[in-house]
Amino acid sequence: MEGKEEDVKLGANKFPERQPIGTAAQGDKDYKEPPPAPLFEAGELQSWSFWRAGIAEFMATFLFLYVTVLTVMGVQRSPSKCASVGIQGIAWAFGGMIFALVYCTAGISGGHINPAVTFGLFLARKLSLTRALFYMVMQCLGAICGAGVVKGFQKTQYEMLGGGANVVNHGYTKGDGLGAEIVGTFVLVYTVFSATDAKRSARDSHVPILAPLPIGFAVFLVHLATIPITGTGINPARSLGAAIIYNKHHAWDDMWIFWVGPFIGAALAAVYHQIIIRAIPFKSRA
Repeated sequence: MEGKEEDVKLGANKFPERQPIGTAAQGDKDYKEPPPAPLFEAGELQSWSFWRAGIAEFMATFLFLYVTVLTVMGVQRSPSKCASVGIQGIAWAFGGMIFALVYCTAGISGGHINPAVTFGLFLARKLSLTRALFYMVMQCLGAICGAGVVKGFQKTQYEMLGGGANVVNHGYTKGDGLGAEIVGTFVLVYTVFSATDAKRSARDSHVPILAPLPIGFAVFLVHLATIPITGTGINPARSLGAAIIYNKHHAWDDMWIFWVGPFIGAALAAVYHQIIIRAIPFKSRA
């Protein structure tokens, strides 16, 4: 059994005839774990691919805010939810745009489009601090520009209808909002880790799973659950961009929730996947 992973020796994998679908490749370590990214990588700054990736994150977040905030505005201005796409349509807009944009940019920047996702991947040593900070800045700038274009199209309506800004809704406490953001971001970032995991890709290589699909679907489901609570942030850049362009005091009152919550959720997802599920730190010591 030498050279095999400990989890392969246990459970259903102990008996080949009982292996469930999608676990046949677990018998040997037929995947390559990418090495941890360095904390600082100054050479990145001299690479065009580094700057191109940042531009891709900017453009993706710009388009994300443009489409999703316009969708929110369309629902808000309708006389009734039945006369518009409603909450389900908003959730589909967010989830569908993430699916499309991750698909478009994954090969360039990894398709983060969210500082919380970038933070979680940084904690897992999937990218350097240099790249992580650059991505976050570009994502926030893209979000600001995307919301700004929406306001430019319909300034009066934008001011009247809330500008798509995230706030804790009436009937919920700030603790409720923080908890919703933590759990919602955990679902998203855990899905990102699972959908892009090297071991899963090798194990399920015969099952064609497109990584952006479960990520977008996770965003869709989280929005269905938490739109009534916070309007669903789970993306600090999205919350910041809408708040800056809307720029009303109540949009800033709860802003800390839409940064602290997603970052805590992303950190918990990184710890859960890397340490508990994959036990990568313990394997590297062996």
